[in-house]
Amino acid sequence: MLIHFVRNGSAYLPELDAYAAFLQDRGHQVQVHDDSTSVPTSASVVWWMCGRVPYTEAHRLRQAFHVHEYASASVPPHAWLKDQIKHWTQPRPDYRIYQNGWVRERLGFGNSVPSALRDMGVAQHFFDVAQRRDLPAPEFDLVYLGEMNRLLPFVPMLHSIHAAGRRLLLIGDVPEALQAQLPASVTCTGRVPHTHVPEQLRRARFGLNLVSNVVPYNQQTSTKLLEYCAVGLPVVSNDYAWVRYFAAQHQGNFLLLRAELSSWETNFGEALDVFPYVVPDVQALAWPQVLAKLPLWQHLLG
Repeated sequence: MLIHFVRNGSAYLPELDAYAAFLQDRGHQVQVHDDSTSVPTSASVVWWMCGRVPYTEAHRLRQAFHVHEYASASVPPHAWLKDQIKHWTQPRPDYRIYQNGWVRERLGFGNSVPSALRDMGVAQHFFDVAQRRDLPAPEFDLVYLGEMNRLLPFVPMLHSIHAAGRRLLLIGDVPEALQAQLPASVTCTGRVPHTHVPEQLRRARFGLNLVSNVVPYNQQTSTKLLEYCAVGLPVVSNDYAWVRYFAAQHQGNFLLLRAELSSWETNFGEALDVFPYVVPDVQALAWPQVLAKLPLWQHLLG
């Protein structure tokens, strides 16, 4: 079977590599499209990473089995309005996948179409690095991985890290607006291939998880936090709903930073070293295990 994934843009979606490996291991083929117009009309399975699905394309590909996957609800600005537009105007698929129950409830499509939850997973090379004993000692106190534009609201916290005498490593492209506001103690790697990220993470002693406490970010999985845990890093995070839920579900203990600016420098001082961290075991979140649980395969592959 040839499955056509439509990403509708250039956003990095690590799940696409995971799907490709999972399906190819089972004898199927995968083709990823940045634009749905390149999907042939004869396609038998079209898997949309939603996004909006154009009615014209859904009609052109009407003979195919359509999967709509929602790895996230809509993001600001006007997030609620965008989700309502999707609810009322999205073409009806044959199957829906949501990152979690909150995303399913937020979009509110109901139960007329079969659906499943599929949380984020972790690539095997993160677990492999956790077992290595040949890596040099960490040279940084903290590391942050991910979309750097989302760090802009946390610039005062980055300065608190600097004031506490801590060194921070940023993994990813840093936009000029953020670069201009970074303290001198911050080091930036620039874009790093995904397979090299685990070794970069192990250059630090702690993983820094900073997520704006607004919908939908505060209700959805932080992939960076999963990857910190997979390589064995203790986690320091701002306090919000999902991180508390995850720690409780997986028996982790993370240093949760209080919201008050006056407390940040103290948190990054001695407390950083003496907090009783517990790094949860996230082996069950390896991509092959996450994907194998999807009931969709019974509908699709038989």
